[in-house]
Amino acid sequence: MKQQEQGEQEFAFIKEKIKDKPINRRRLLLKAGFNLLCAVMFGVVACFVFVLLKPHVEERFYPEEESTIKIPKDVLPQEIQPAPKKEEEEEPEKEPVVVKEELEPEDYQALQNKLYEIGKQASKSMVTVTGVTSGMDWFDTPYENENSSSGIIVGNKDQELLILTEKKIIVDAKSIHITFIDETEASASLKKYDGNTGIAVIAVPLAEISDETMNEISVAELGNSYNVTQGTSVIAIGSPLGASNSILCGTITSSQNTVSTIDTNYTIFTTDIMGNENGSGVLINLQKEVIGLILQDYSNQNNRNTITALSVSELKQVIEDLLNNQDISYVGLRISTVTNAIAEEFGIPKGVYIKSVELDSPAMAAGLQEADVITAINGEEIINTVQYYQSVYEREPGDEITIMVKRQSGEGYTDLECKVTVGILQ
Repeated sequence: MKQQEQGEQEFAFIKEKIKDKPINRRRLLLKAGFNLLCAVMFGVVACFVFVLLKPHVEERFYPEEESTIKIPKDVLPQEIQPAPKKEEEEEPEKEPVVVKEELEPEDYQALQNKLYEIGKQASKSMVTVTGVTSGMDWFDTPYENENSSSGIIVGNKDQELLILTEKKIIVDAKSIHITFIDETEASASLKKYDGNTGIAVIAVPLAEISDETMNEISVAELGNSYNVTQGTSVIAIGSPLGASNSILCGTITSSQNTVSTIDTNYTIFTTDIMGNENGSGVLINLQKEVIGLILQDYSNQNNRNTITALSVSELKQVIEDLLNNQDISYVGLRISTVTNAIAEEFGIPKGVYIKSVELDSPAMAAGLQEADVITAINGEEIINTVQYYQSVYEREPGDEITIMVKRQSGEGYTDLECKVTVGILQ
């Protein structure tokens, strides 16, 4: 009996009822709050890292192709051959009927109004570019100076409005301001410029332009200036008189003159339009197409009040490259073509005659000299300035080219080879 009681006492703990431990609600809430805080912090850090690395990942695995602007190029017009006459019975010529109509003063005014309406429509692509520079006077007093010129809207790319203007107005400016046709203003920045022609491209963020202004302005259309001849009717817009939003009508008086610039020559149009020596802008045809750029540095030296303009067709490749942020190749020569007549009269070899070499230019570093005659570049024969320019222009800055020249030595000419590293004109 005692043994049984002892056994029951030994295993009595088995019969004890085990109660669940009471829940500590405060501790449970603290633990849940801690876990929630950790999750939030993890999400914030993950989001920050994702935002930080996303551009690099996309650039690495999904590179974005930068959009480019293409400007259709023009071809020099070829001589049109008369069509062969069909062998048919010749019809008797009919006398033309001439109707004489007297024009009244009102008719001239109506025609003038139509011309000015063309100018007004084309002026939607014109802007006024103001470059603000600063300096110190003799008394160490700071001052600001503003220089203005016309600009023309030539492209809309990557959330930017691209404007063509003159380099000298904005290259040293601490700030650039644009005034549109509706008198609204916006800030701009310099994108690229050509040190040879003096033209530059500036950009205005589209975010700074209101929808109302965007509806008022337009991108200019560049026309074919190879078709411009003496007597062609043109309209000067921009600030040809030195004042903004001017419109002048006239005709081309000469389309055969050229101006010598570095590494190439450009056709320059002269007009009978009286302007201002500080004028700028563009020449347009009756289809509102730009056919010439009015630049202050290329005004007529004999009569600086007569408007002149550079042929736009010859500048289209330069403009396109500037719009796409590309550098313009530079060698540093002023040149002219040795024609057959010149070669026979002066005994100069056929090729491209070097009139002068720019100081500190790649050409001077390579040993090219005035009066040398270029005959080949990289083994390709060069017989005129157009071929020379095309050969240089298609090179990239930093490329090395081999220029063959003939240099006068005694009574004859000696062949020389010059290695030129293409540069950039600042």
